[in-house]
Amino acid sequence: MAQNMPAVGLVATPGRRRRVVELAQEIERRGYAGLFLPSLGANMSLCEALAWNTSTIPFCTAIAPIYARTVSDFAASSAFMHEVSGGRFSLGIGIAHGPSHVRMGVTPGKPLGDTRGFVERYLAQEGVGPLAPVVLAAMRKKMVALAGEIGQGVIFANACLSHMKASLDALPEGKRTDPGFMIADMIPTCISDDLEAAKAVNRRTLTGYAFLPNYRNYWKEAGYEQEMVDIEKAIDEGRRDDVPKMLTDRWLADVTLFGTAAQVREKVEAWQDAGVRTVVLVPSSAKGNQLVAMEEMFATFG
Repeated sequence: MAQNMPAVGLVATPGRRRRVVELAQEIERRGYAGLFLPSLGANMSLCEALAWNTSTIPFCTAIAPIYARTVSDFAASSAFMHEVSGGRFSLGIGIAHGPSHVRMGVTPGKPLGDTRGFVERYLAQEGVGPLAPVVLAAMRKKMVALAGEIGQGVIFANACLSHMKASLDALPEGKRTDPGFMIADMIPTCISDDLEAAKAVNRRTLTGYAFLPNYRNYWKEAGYEQEMVDIEKAIDEGRRDDVPKMLTDRWLADVTLFGTAAQVREKVEAWQDAGVRTVVLVPSSAKGNQLVAMEEMFATFG
């Protein structure tokens, strides 16, 4: 497996689930660093399919919302996949966001307290066999610090390259330098010679996140205070269609990957140099669907 190869974000969309498993096998054959599976698309089920249908590539939920199942159910499933896969599975967990809580019919408590309580109960489960490593989704520094305290890794999503060092400073030095401690970031990626088309794709991908307070608070912390204040004003005034226009090119270049194959490869290296050991490409295409985006990624990274 090439040392600098990225990992890949993969979603099992209805009607293409078998094809996605086959795609995961192709990603494994090509030597990518791992598979990270967002909560949309039944990611725990996809992980079980990967446990049986791949043999070497690591894979991780990114993320499994902690309110979606009981802790005991998460632990039993996690231990099963850990055993069947030969230790390749990691349970990436997070609190998710307001719209997800509404869909799940739950009322969350404090993020740090709920996350700590989940991990404590997860690790205390008995009779299920060895548990998979638990990795915490984090954006702001307090959750990053908690990942360093109780987790075996941290997963960012839509983080800022310019702010990554400051974020990772919240980890104990031993965790920052420990290759066994996962440091991953899920990065929206569009590979295209048409720069404006690629930016437009990533801007559409991230528009929904701009409506989520947790992300806006992180981006304020990362130095985009004015952009986020302008977005909040537009939301308050009912000008939702104006929000994409406020996602500036400067911000987009800090949070996403876009451009030619050479430009994207160079930026992946920049993320790795910033301390992200596992750069996770979440591919979209200016020319087609997820399968087209994967072909563009294969052409870029082999």
